[in-house]
Amino acid sequence: MARFLELHALQSIPVANLNRDDLGSPKMVTYGGADRIRVSSQALKRPIRHGVEADLGEYSFRTRQLPNRHQAILTDAGWTPEAAAFAWKQITATVGKGEKNLKFEISKQTGLPITLVLLLLPDTALRELADLCDAHRLALESEQAKKKPAQILPAGDVHAILKSRNISISMFGRMLAELPGANVDGAVQIAHAFTTHAAEPQRDYFTAVDDWLSDNEDVAGTGHLDTAEFSAGVFYRYGCLNLDDFLKNLGGDRETAARAAASFADHFLMSLPQAKKNSTAPHTLPDLAYLTVRDRRPISFAAAFETPARPMRGGGIAEPSRDAFNAYAADVARLTAGRGLLFGGHASVGDRTFEHLNERFDSYEALIDAAVLALVAQQP
Repeated sequence: MARFLELHALQSIPVANLNRDDLGSPKMVTYGGADRIRVSSQALKRPIRHGVEADLGEYSFRTRQLPNRHQAILTDAGWTPEAAAFAWKQITATVGKGEKNLKFEISKQTGLPITLVLLLLPDTALRELADLCDAHRLALESEQAKKKPAQILPAGDVHAILKSRNISISMFGRMLAELPGANVDGAVQIAHAFTTHAAEPQRDYFTAVDDWLSDNEDVAGTGHLDTAEFSAGVFYRYGCLNLDDFLKNLGGDRETAARAAASFADHFLMSLPQAKKNSTAPHTLPDLAYLTVRDRRPISFAAAFETPARPMRGGGIAEPSRDAFNAYAADVARLTAGRGLLFGGHASVGDRTFEHLNERFDSYEALIDAAVLALVAQQP
């Protein structure tokens, strides 16, 4: 039976614009008949992935720049630009046929070759592709001059590099339709975050002062005028890790799974998208973190806020949000009769113990340690 690590967080975030739409406005969603501020799952996932990679010392890159980076390595090693370009064509020729070929084009921005699709590879893959070409350098340079050059690079070796994965890719997954067998079904699911209450963007009219003009009393010192949008609110965030899928991707390595799961939980709670950070510094911590381990199916608590939370009489919406979350946890426990819950625990601001959120922990670290221990414990 599958086993899931679930992470719930309520986080109060002041003036910020963590995730913008195409017009620069905070992203929105209408839920429960009320407009809310939203942060997309993609924006939340990226800093988590980078944090996990830094913790575990295994990095990956998502890019379209592989052709020009690969050719740059070869030319730095003494290859002619023409030979380096031919080597890349040899790589693409091994991947699919016709429309499924790993096609590339010349970037209009840089004038350099880029792939048509984003590639997600371990950071070792670039060097490995270059080394493979270098091992066949004489044959490639000889074949380059022919009108109908033969395929020199072994397809199996190229495919092995492009299919390679590390812990990060095993956790977050990969889509590469051009190469059969390269797809990796991710073990992590991250929901879009949204405010627990009704909220809408607000406008900030700002100026930038021209230091030299400001010295002249007869001339306005403004060098720039503009408006920007921002938002504020209490956000509900949710994510889960499917241990069975993760172990399958890792080849059954439970020790690595435990280390990665702990890192994932830590960065889920401690990281945020970095957009507009220099002008807003929205570096808050979650007010409440609730971690569970379940063996039947994951359960999001988003519905706890289908009715928008309302401020207390004296102001403040974080506490009503925590109350609504605690009450919904009681409903979930009653409706499921507690089945499938192997572990539950919470950590929060203040000294209150939330009676429906199972055991209270004093720190996020202690909460994560206990949750991961329950997650990877061998099933009887």
